[in-house]
Amino acid sequence: MATFFIGDIQGCFDELILLLKKIKFNHQQDTLYLTGDLIGRGPKALATLEYVIKHQHSIKTVLGNHDLHFLAITCGIKKAKSSDKFEQLLASPRLTDFIDYLRQQPLLIELTQPKIILCHAGVNPQWDLATAKKAAQAVSKQLKQDNYAQLLGQMYDNSVVNWADCQTALQQSIFTINACTRMRYCYHDGNMDYQQNCPPAQLNDPRLTPWFKLENDTLKQGYRIIFGHWASLVGHTDQPNTIALDTGCLWGNHLTAWQLENQQFSVQNAL
Repeated sequence: MATFFIGDIQGCFDELILLLKKIKFNHQQDTLYLTGDLIGRGPKALATLEYVIKHQHSIKTVLGNHDLHFLAITCGIKKAKSSDKFEQLLASPRLTDFIDYLRQQPLLIELTQPKIILCHAGVNPQWDLATAKKAAQAVSKQLKQDNYAQLLGQMYDNSVVNWADCQTALQQSIFTINACTRMRYCYHDGNMDYQQNCPPAQLNDPRLTPWFKLENDTLKQGYRIIFGHWASLVGHTDQPNTIALDTGCLWGNHLTAWQLENQQFSVQNAL
């Protein structure tokens, strides 16, 4: 029995299958955790979702921003672009199954033995761990309700950057979605920036810091945070308790897996 984590697939299905073969993943014995963004911009979104749903007994995932964007499109909140590459999904007779599956997935997964937090973008430094879990659970509960589209219609709000300033449950939900699925850089007080996506070595704004380099209660409690989303990191955080698994397969780099038991990384180059 082995436990693996794989970074953002984004419809790169062929690379996923090759990587699973490379790590000798066994659906009957092993468990795979995904960092979210199962789909979005990659060539085989339909095959990816069909595979993950078929094997959901052994594959667990958190939601990424592209997964939420797909849900917003299915609600008529956003229009699909050709670059999304959602055509086959939207035309599929199983569309309702895909929507229902994604709505059931969490923003955050906690493992306690050993201590691991899995989240697409990361854990905001303004949160303590208990608050992070409670906030993520509140959003997941809303996504499972019949009126979930109301939240999706409000989530595109870049003005919500500080947890303490959230005066309503809606503002808290927007902050949580942004922190869990969009965050890269924060100001030194933990306020989120939604514009910069360059690697830290290229950052020219001294006011900003990668979220994982700020003091973080989750890390202080001995948890390791595993995340994706930030492809330009190419897996490098220079922090011992954070593992960045989006290594830009979509952009021609590679798809990365990390095994918990032996701490080893495996990669599959983009085809």
